[in-house]
Amino acid sequence: MKTEVRRDRVQVAVIGAGPAGVLAATLLHRQGISVRVLEKNHFPRFSIGESLLPQSMVYLEEAGLIGGLQDKAQELGFQFKNGAGFRHQGRYVDFDFTDKVSPGPGTTFQVKRAAFDKLLADQAQEQGVDIRFGHGIDTVTTDEQQALLTGTDNEGNAYQVAADFVLDASGFARVLPRLFDLESPSGLAPRQSFFTHVRDHIAPADFDRNKILISVHPQHHDVWYWLIPFSDGTCSLGVVGEVAYFEERGLDNETMLRTLVAEEPGLKALLSQAQYLNPVNSLKGYSAKVKQLWGKRYALLGNAGEFLDPVFSSGVTIAFTSASLAAKALVRQFKGDVVDWQADYAQPLQQGVDVFRTYVEGWYDGIFQDVIFYPNPQAQIKRMVCSILAGYAWDRSNPYVAESKRRLAALAEVCRLN
Repeated sequence: MKTEVRRDRVQVAVIGAGPAGVLAATLLHRQGISVRVLEKNHFPRFSIGESLLPQSMVYLEEAGLIGGLQDKAQELGFQFKNGAGFRHQGRYVDFDFTDKVSPGPGTTFQVKRAAFDKLLADQAQEQGVDIRFGHGIDTVTTDEQQALLTGTDNEGNAYQVAADFVLDASGFARVLPRLFDLESPSGLAPRQSFFTHVRDHIAPADFDRNKILISVHPQHHDVWYWLIPFSDGTCSLGVVGEVAYFEERGLDNETMLRTLVAEEPGLKALLSQAQYLNPVNSLKGYSAKVKQLWGKRYALLGNAGEFLDPVFSSGVTIAFTSASLAAKALVRQFKGDVVDWQADYAQPLQQGVDVFRTYVEGWYDGIFQDVIFYPNPQAQIKRMVCSILAGYAWDRSNPYVAESKRRLAALAEVCRLN
């Protein structure tokens, strides 16, 4: 093992080469800012969160990363996506993301994250972004002059990177929240997911592969399933519920998932010929929050800051939004402008996150399910709700964004009374 410590200096160090880190680094690089991305793993690597929202396409276009996605979609098994379907006790409702009130794209893709994340990183490197794979982070310190990151690469070489600013895009690893004691209770009940990929063998007439399918357990409305189709005849399959619900059953991962799928008649029929392609994995207690989204010479992006829940596939959209906001703030800061990171970054990011939180909480307490499965929705209201499901949670011209809690509660009450 070498003992010599290599030290480099950049304007911005980015921890993590997932969607948030690569987008932020690319946006900064395109503005002439020196940036280095430090990624512990080598790509491709497995990651959950395969269903994108149309809002994400705006940010990919902004960073010049959308072309590769469109060109490689079929080759990589990415599935065109134009909406979401919901099913409960035999009732099916779908939302067409092109039928919304917010401007912007109405379609996107369902992606295998291992391939998607590598594709974005490859495109960023082609633009000249410096990404160092196999570089883990051990410590980060900040003072009035700089931030200093120290770590070891996978060949055992120690390194240091001095930077004017650090963006933590480390996802569930949550490097800076862990090192800086920023963790905070999420306020959401602890939940667990069981998931895998399957070769589904679903007949085309039985399933709209252009939409993610969210199914609700027939007896337990807070237990739900995702079925995310890919274009190569496979799907991402998962189930989510409170940790205690699963612990009471005491089953191994695969038996748990197979048993729960068998309890939802519609999903059982769709997947009657499915072959499980990978071991069933599990995550629990994944909802996370922090005391603050920024501090001296750093900001937290995406899941490193806050992760709500997978139910509406908001993770990548929040990650991209945080990356875009942070990059814009840093460009101004390096030009000599005074940036108020609370007003210019944390508050606008949190506005959209809080909208998603309203609908996540409404999903689990049942009021949003009452809205979704209401048999006679008013067309314009459905378009407003559809905008949020498509990721446009920052469009405050939409009343169901601007007053999310009050509007959703009132709408649910109307649905329940009629």
